[in-house]
Amino acid sequence: MPTLKLLTEQELRSIVQLDLDAVDCIESAFAALSSGKVVMPPIMSMAIEESNGEVDVKTAYVPGIECFAIKMSPGFFDNPKLGLPSTSGLMVLFSVKTGMIEAVLLDNGYLTDVRTAAAGAVAARYLAREDAHRACVIGSGQQSRLQLEALCLVRPIQSAVIWARDSAKAEQAATELSSKLGIPLESSDDPKTAVNSADVILTTTPSTKPLVKRDWLKPGQHITAMGSDQHHKNELEPACLSFASLYVADRRSQTEILGELHHAIAAGEVSKDTEIVELGDIVAGKSFGRRSADEVTICDLTGTGVQDTAIATLARQRAETTSTGLTVEA
Repeated sequence: MPTLKLLTEQELRSIVQLDLDAVDCIESAFAALSSGKVVMPPIMSMAIEESNGEVDVKTAYVPGIECFAIKMSPGFFDNPKLGLPSTSGLMVLFSVKTGMIEAVLLDNGYLTDVRTAAAGAVAARYLAREDAHRACVIGSGQQSRLQLEALCLVRPIQSAVIWARDSAKAEQAATELSSKLGIPLESSDDPKTAVNSADVILTTTPSTKPLVKRDWLKPGQHITAMGSDQHHKNELEPACLSFASLYVADRRSQTEILGELHHAIAAGEVSKDTEIVELGDIVAGKSFGRRSADEVTICDLTGTGVQDTAIATLARQRAETTSTGLTVEA
């Protein structure tokens, strides 16, 4: 009888961490996406407005990877008021040869958190200055913390500042991250000053109105914007994109309908015909990343199915190596 591996969130946390292996895994996924051989359907998205919720379904077939993942990812943003996390979900791995289920990963969004933060690290590897040492984080949720942790893996960050609409949460996040990362962090009540002080800016919120203004930016900065993964979400003033020396999409077909690019096109700051560089093309050496210390760069991360297949496959491989999880008949 066919069997499958069943893994809980706790088990997945024990075998997959946000480390350089995870970053390299996601970097390889972006390189694969650049090959043109990946099959990645558009995101299936459903809004549940009365609960301030949404559900996304993502997948991708990557030649050379033995399985493909289908991920179901709910985000219900009033959940913290109920003492519940904002995100949950699971991933299911299928064999590319037979279509049989290989694994069910009950990660409650953990693997999505890891692969999203790892994508931010990949962006910083190619777009942030090598000597970038100060970060500004916009937002105080789980992803804000993970994005800063990931950034510290690839750049010599020595200090950081956090701004959030809830100043108490910003202060708490700063205290906890300072202890974990061993660098000084502070919270700020002034987003303009926070942004202007940084070499790398990380925007990590579900905001529907711009939080970062073009006039706050200065030469040499890099922005990773990962919160705008629905058409109504918007963290960057559209003029930021026309001001930038280089705008990079994780996938143009997504960012022009979901990401910051969507709003910049609607505002007339970027032409729909403008040539857009994708992160995978930079990783694969087909396009340039940062070319000078004075450039302002932006990476727009909306989340791709290829990342989910990559991180889910890594989890399954580690589960097999470590004999983690429950093997059951399919």
